[in-house]
Amino acid sequence: MNVTLACDAMMDLEGGVRPALYLAHELVKRGHDVSMVSPIMSQEIEQHLHSTGVTPLNLHVNLFAKRLGFSLSWFELWGREAFFRLNSKPAVDRSSVRINFSHTLVFPAHFWYVQGPTSVALEEGEKEFFGVHKWGYKILKPLINYADGKLIKDTAERTAYVVANSNYCASIYRNRGVKVEEVIYPPIDCKIFQPQTSSPSSDYVLTYFGKETKFSAVKAVADSGVSIKAFGAKSPFIPKALTKHPNVTFLGRVSAGELADLYSNALFTLFPFTHEPFGYVPVESMACGTPALTYNRQGPSESVVHGYSGWLAGSDKDFIHSALRLWKQGYASQIRSNCVKAASAFDRALYVEKWVDAIKAEKDR
Repeated sequence: MNVTLACDAMMDLEGGVRPALYLAHELVKRGHDVSMVSPIMSQEIEQHLHSTGVTPLNLHVNLFAKRLGFSLSWFELWGREAFFRLNSKPAVDRSSVRINFSHTLVFPAHFWYVQGPTSVALEEGEKEFFGVHKWGYKILKPLINYADGKLIKDTAERTAYVVANSNYCASIYRNRGVKVEEVIYPPIDCKIFQPQTSSPSSDYVLTYFGKETKFSAVKAVADSGVSIKAFGAKSPFIPKALTKHPNVTFLGRVSAGELADLYSNALFTLFPFTHEPFGYVPVESMACGTPALTYNRQGPSESVVHGYSGWLAGSDKDFIHSALRLWKQGYASQIRSNCVKAASAFDRALYVEKWVDAIKAEKDR
């Protein structure tokens, strides 16, 4: 069987490309001829795909914003497709099975794996914008919402079977008239993300800095005296008040191995967000035996079980108070083993089996 998977910008092996990569690797192991197409791929990604038997199809889109960081580059990539359909103009291989993991490529496919609309992420993150980004978004917001709605409609009309990465995400698309058939949660590799120590140092709280981070909540926690370590690619959206905060150590981008160690030794993981259809951070943290504190909404509320594998806050005030209480008082040691059990439901082995079953059902129809 020939399979083509389409993905957004592929610059590293983590984050949003993971669902497509894990499935591609498994399909190759099962003897299928697999190709992966993306508007732009790093040399590292191309080499990795070749080494695992996947044929890379790099469209080599030239982005003006590539020197301004991944977030702005991704937005430019989305804009090229949303407004002009420039990314998908090159023909997509007419393989027997086509799976679209992308929101920046519109083409006929058997499956579309939806991971959250760009317009919703921007709208929910608007309060955290500052400077030129804040005013630029205010001006462009109506146009962005229209273009994203058109992109969603066009992609759905060219897709036979739509799969969402969470129940929350499915509800977003259903409210926009898209028929979502199934939910398959994104995967983590529990062989990588697992407890690295039986005696965690527990002398810091870990968090992630990205475009969906609610930085105001992180700052409030740091202001209260909690020692925080933060990881994430450099982003123009990170306030200087945090990168220079005396209680915050910003580590930048870290490897998967380093991240597993950081999770394992943290007292708990903070995950305040503006918009999060799924949320890898709480699940990765739990897999390493460390509970997560996040909000009782959207994707993270589907993976974190309150009081069992972490805590779900109902408001910013609750979030900040809970972080300070946990920092001062700690929690029952049983929660760490609970976390590992809860995270095992998101392991890549279970994820790929669900996809293999879905592909087989599509081929049999």
